[in-house]
Amino acid sequence: MKIGIHSGAYLTRYGLEDGLRRMRSHGYEALDYQFFVDTTGPLFQLDEAGFEKELLRQRKLIEDNGIEISQTHGPWRWPPRDYTPEDRAERFEKMAKSIRGTALLGCRNLVIHPIMPFGCGEESEQQRADMMDRNREFMGRLIEIGRQCQVIVNFENMPMPQLAIAPVSATLQFVKEMNSPWFKVCLDTGHAATTGESPAACVRLLGKEFLQTLHIHDNNGKNDFHWIPYTGVIDWQDFSDALAEIGFDGTASLETAVPAKIPTELRELQEISLFQMIHKIARRDGSQQQRE
Repeated sequence: MKIGIHSGAYLTRYGLEDGLRRMRSHGYEALDYQFFVDTTGPLFQLDEAGFEKELLRQRKLIEDNGIEISQTHGPWRWPPRDYTPEDRAERFEKMAKSIRGTALLGCRNLVIHPIMPFGCGEESEQQRADMMDRNREFMGRLIEIGRQCQVIVNFENMPMPQLAIAPVSATLQFVKEMNSPWFKVCLDTGHAATTGESPAACVRLLGKEFLQTLHIHDNNGKNDFHWIPYTGVIDWQDFSDALAEIGFDGTASLETAVPAKIPTELRELQEISLFQMIHKIARRDGSQQQRE
């Protein structure tokens, strides 16, 4: 199992070159590339030739630092804006471009969220049925682009308890229904905690067949805070046990970071400590981490 972290923790904070150097010096082998999330950012202002040139430049720099891009994250807007056909068409175009970008980066995994045509609150039965139908149609087209680009689309569980598709069991049911080797699950541990689910139980439910990627972080069981592991409610030993049980051989990828407010002179020590935490969860120290 490789150990990774999202781009915001190092590359956004320190810049691409210095961030990669710091990442590698702290021990990380893999990157969750999240520069596709913001479609108002610089990547999406480029024409197709410029988009390709810039991604190939970044790919070379990342590879030259001995880091693999294990997953990317597709466009996400908060609050959701999937209400009209025009909204959904714009989002689809950016999602498709992100799949092509993921392939250019030499990566096989793109993580996406469901579309939310009625927002993320309580849904009527009719709205729930419509939401599922629109996701089937939307994701079906994305899966085909993923197949063409040889990129697996990873469907992420969500942190909104009112949303029918949010829990991991519903996420898995939807992925099974789509029935494609190019459509798997990204398990977000913090999102699972906010819907009252045990991330370890979710790992066992998904199994190696459907669990493709991870977003690892902690919270208080109510809010999607993206805390560092061992600072919230999640049982990390049980989570580590579950990954070992199913033989997960992907990347243990953190979607958290040392807070920016930490003084510069203390931050690196805490960044190294964070790496040691995920190293332990991934069992890279060779221990079995048996319960006492």
